[in-house]
Amino acid sequence: MKRLILTYAIGCYTLFGIVFVWLAAFLQNVGDLRGPVEDSLAVSIAINLATIVLFGTAHSVMARPAFKRLWTGIIPPAAERATYVLQSSLLLALIFWQWRPIPTVIWQVDGVLAWMIYGVFALGAAVVLLSTFLLGHLEFVGLSQAWQNLKGASQRQPEFCTPMLYRVVRHPLQLGLIIMMVATPLMTAGHLLFLVAMVVYIRVGLHFEERVLLREFGPAYAEYRRQVPMLIPNPFRRVYRGAAAE
Repeated sequence: MKRLILTYAIGCYTLFGIVFVWLAAFLQNVGDLRGPVEDSLAVSIAINLATIVLFGTAHSVMARPAFKRLWTGIIPPAAERATYVLQSSLLLALIFWQWRPIPTVIWQVDGVLAWMIYGVFALGAAVVLLSTFLLGHLEFVGLSQAWQNLKGASQRQPEFCTPMLYRVVRHPLQLGLIIMMVATPLMTAGHLLFLVAMVVYIRVGLHFEERVLLREFGPAYAEYRRQVPMLIPNPFRRVYRGAAAE
């Protein structure tokens, strides 16, 4: 059973990697992944928003401590994080697969400026990946939990720390995702719909996530939240040092 959980976690992680590459391709419209127009504007908006709402609802509900307690009574605790990664990957893939294009062009640039925008996009992707590694990439994707379970070791308890990017904004991973969504040389109405809907979801989701973090880490997180902006870096603020030594 322990080996099966590890194999399951590796499979979920592999899918996660594939879907992250698909996300990058989707946002840059590689191979015209958003396809030709097939439906009316109203139908396209409805389908697109429905898939995003489905993703956001499942993603947020499964992250809540109450759901985790219930869920780990059904599945092995060591497989909980990998399952969370699996559902996120599958529902993101559903968005890309079922996306209905709205091709009205908002902006389009070429040449050097386009390559500069690609550079910003790559920076956003790097921020996303670095953010996961700063707090433990293998734990973030569920591999660490499965491996510790295989070895019979106890699971690491969450610790409050603020390495590198987390001293600039509280949620650098989400900032990186927003940069990726904005940085495109071809912005269509459909892409803008995706951007706005996902930013709204991110902002709402972070509100509930921070409530959990406040309960878990108490005054330390409250002080961190007071000093460090949520998503938008403030160049006029001193870099946060409060938890640097932890």
